[in-house]
Amino acid sequence: MMKNSLPASRKKVSSVVNSIGPVENLESYVKADWWKHIFNANYLRTDGDVVEDTNLTKSEIELFLSATGARTDEHILDLCCGQGRHTLELARRGFTNLVGLDRSHYLINRAKNLARSEGLSLTFREGDARKFIMPADHFDRVFVAGNSFGYFESSQDDDKVLQEIRRVLKPGGMLLLDLADGGFLRKTYQPRSWEWIDDKYFVCRERSLSADEQRLISREVITHVKKGVVADQFYAERLYTAESIQRLLEGNTFTDVQFHGEIITDSIRNQDLGMMAQRLIITAVVQKEWTAVKKPSKDKLQVTVLMGDPRKVDTVKPDNTWDSDDFETINRLKTALANMDGFQFSYLDNHDTLLSDLKKKQGSIDLIFNLCDEGYFNEAVKELHVPALLEIMNLPYTGGNPQCLAHCFDKSLVRGVAQEMDIPVPQAFVVTPEQTTFIELALPFPVIVKPNFGDSSIGITQESVCYNVEQLENAIYLIREKLGYEKPILIEEYLTGKDISVGIIGSPPDNYRILPIIAEDYSDLPAGLPQICGYEAKWNPDSPYACITSIPAELPAETERFLGASCENLFMRLGCRDYARFDWRLDINGTPRLLEVNPNPGWCWDGHLARMSELDGVDYQAMLNMILQTAVKRLDLSPAKSVAQLSK
Repeated sequence: MMKNSLPASRKKVSSVVNSIGPVENLESYVKADWWKHIFNANYLRTDGDVVEDTNLTKSEIELFLSATGARTDEHILDLCCGQGRHTLELARRGFTNLVGLDRSHYLINRAKNLARSEGLSLTFREGDARKFIMPADHFDRVFVAGNSFGYFESSQDDDKVLQEIRRVLKPGGMLLLDLADGGFLRKTYQPRSWEWIDDKYFVCRERSLSADEQRLISREVITHVKKGVVADQFYAERLYTAESIQRLLEGNTFTDVQFHGEIITDSIRNQDLGMMAQRLIITAVVQKEWTAVKKPSKDKLQVTVLMGDPRKVDTVKPDNTWDSDDFETINRLKTALANMDGFQFSYLDNHDTLLSDLKKKQGSIDLIFNLCDEGYFNEAVKELHVPALLEIMNLPYTGGNPQCLAHCFDKSLVRGVAQEMDIPVPQAFVVTPEQTTFIELALPFPVIVKPNFGDSSIGITQESVCYNVEQLENAIYLIREKLGYEKPILIEEYLTGKDISVGIIGSPPDNYRILPIIAEDYSDLPAGLPQICGYEAKWNPDSPYACITSIPAELPAETERFLGASCENLFMRLGCRDYARFDWRLDINGTPRLLEVNPNPGWCWDGHLARMSELDGVDYQAMLNMILQTAVKRLDLSPAKSVAQLSK
């Protein structure tokens, strides 16, 4: 599973902003979605005296555990977890079933890095507290800590948060709220304050009550002594008293509302505490029935989704293990499929029992949605083994057959097919395992060195682009060390034109759709780095290559027509089915040259195929539906919807 999109919070921005000067009405400057943008490095800088204080976090966890009686084996959701300070502290104390969720991409990434640095196996996900991807009746406890409730412009959104919490809690499960004491703040808030954050930064604050006196409006101007103003931001938080929060909880069918005293916060800087100064600790219990499990509908096709095995080593992934991003990707897939008409989905991902599981279900399976692009036992070389197994069992499935996958796994073989079809490819040659030195290079430098077998860009890094023989020999050595000395290596001319991808969903030549062509955007890549979308871009969020995004290719009409016709012919010649992605690069003259063909391309919500579909006005769920409907028509299954929307 590959991630390619870059959240806005990761894009480069100027470190200095223009302050708007004095304002009369703070409330008029507060954006409804202020919470999308404010929780970044500046937040940790200004509030670090509280939210980065490990001793304070420990004392808060002591209070939470005393109030809830939580056990180490219970499933706990830390909702609006920020940088995960409470989740991490629970993990240190032996809690094993923890999930942290927050809207801030920056804070979730920090939480993941902190967990990784401590060797803690934790799940952190991005999500909106009003509607997030979690199963019903799953958690024993939900914590909303650190005054993370009441950020929305409408109190009705707070109802939505509570209803989501109610949904994911088990019957009898408990909510813990740690939120600002609204009654205290109405009387004691400071209209103006300022403080030194460190020896370089200081922050000035203004505060006022909203017109209805239900929210506290704040403005922060953060200034660097040399750079000037680096942030001028407005935000608002709803002020709940003990009485009003109890009414809100009971109005959302929570019972047994109890108050467990207050948190009186100290600052290690002895400075303005704002909303964190005095907080209420509240618990409430959800009384509900277990959510009814829907029985399979006889008028729906029974589809089994086949996936990689998260229990097993996966050498493609960093640290060889599945992380929270992988599970987030799977959850997004399940959510998209769950809301799709005409199908009933089940899932298989245990490869140790895959054969017996398929035999048990064989009589009730209408279609296999083959998303096991990791390969059998998570071995890429065994990707073709999955459809081979399905062929033996006579089970219909989506995507390429074993022969197609075998052909496309071999880059040199695909080059030969393309050349036979008069489709241009880069100059290249294969290095066999027995070759150890190079007397004479068949290509001019620069060149790029790739494993001849494989996908997910494994083995392709910035060191793969070589400008001399010494770099070339080093690149070959690195690939052999990573993937083994017995595998052939492809040395290819390094093209510097647009790096583009073409997607097809459907069944050429009769009923198919060519998606908008995308190009990799290297404009934010630091100068001096080769412009390639390799392993670092797809798998390492801390790499300078993580800035790469996919944008419309904006090619001449004649080039687009050539690419469409070539991809259609390759689709049929190589035996692709239902969907495929074709990667190309333009040479110095603007001529497209084929790099590789992906017959079962990445299906994740933020991958290349989804990005192309999005540009065509097709959302993630609709893209998955198009693939399934294509297979349904190809296999003549019923009931089935029309796939007329594929023709375009």
